[in-house]
Parts: sequence; C-alpha cells; structure tokens
Amino acid sequence: MKNTLSPFISEFETIEQESSHTAWLRDKVAISLANLSPPIPHDEVMAEMDVIISQLENEQKK
Repeated sequence: MKNTLSPFISEFETIEQESSHTAWLRDKVAISLANLSPPIPHDEVMAEMDVIISQLENEQKK
C-alpha cells in the first residue's frame, strides 16, 4: 500500500503525518474543552495585542 497522499486530497505528504497531526489536534481540543477558566472576550484580547504591537513598533523605531 502506498503511504503518500495526493496533494489534491490532503495537505499532508503521508498517512503517518496526517495521523500524527490529527492526534495532536485532538489532544489540543480536549485540553481546551477541559479548561474551566472563563473565556477572554475577543475585544479584550485584540486590545492587549494592539498595545503589544505598538510597543514593539516603538522599540523598532529607536
């Protein structure tokens, strides 16, 4: 059996790569679903990122 996947069907080169990625993704999703901390609103995250980006831009100008 051929272990290579068609680029038209899968973004992975081999079945092993696809299986490994799927397992990793399922683990990440399970951890996220088990997290009981309150979600952070999108607007709050974006505001924090805007501050970080501005700080980095100011540092690069120096």
